[in-house]
Amino acid sequence: MRRAMQAITAIAIFSAGYFFGTQDIAAPKRLTAQDGADALSKDATDRIREAMTALSTAREVLEAEGRYTAVTKGVNCFAISVGGVDARADLEKNRGVDPETFAALYAGMAADDVADQLDKDEQGRLTYNGRVVRLYPISRLNALYKERLKFDGTAEDTGF
Repeated sequence: MRRAMQAITAIAIFSAGYFFGTQDIAAPKRLTAQDGADALSKDATDRIREAMTALSTAREVLEAEGRYTAVTKGVNCFAISVGGVDARADLEKNRGVDPETFAALYAGMAADDVADQLDKDEQGRLTYNGRVVRLYPISRLNALYKERLKFDGTAEDTGF
């Protein structure tokens, strides 16, 4: 009798394991990436388009005033939001570049005339005319972020 109970218990455990294994109860759920702009609401998409239009208008004004010179394709939101940067002069003089320019250069979004002078060194770092492309120094970033806060009215709230 004892052998029969052990056999029935073993069969029951095996059957339960087989059943639950085929049901994928404990399996991780399938993850999917967002579908990009389709995942955004129409309101969010409209607001982003309005913001990009406003940024493009601000870029034109800053360019006319000689305060904005980009070395990447597209609109540099950071450069516009701080009142303009001269990314070309910064890159030429090896002073470092703003964060958005830095990211865009690494992402392959350099303007055509700049892309010809970009390369990678033996450590995989991006170089311009043989010199490593770096971010602005922390002191310059702090100053730019402080300047940016003036435009949204929160400069006093940050302790800068």
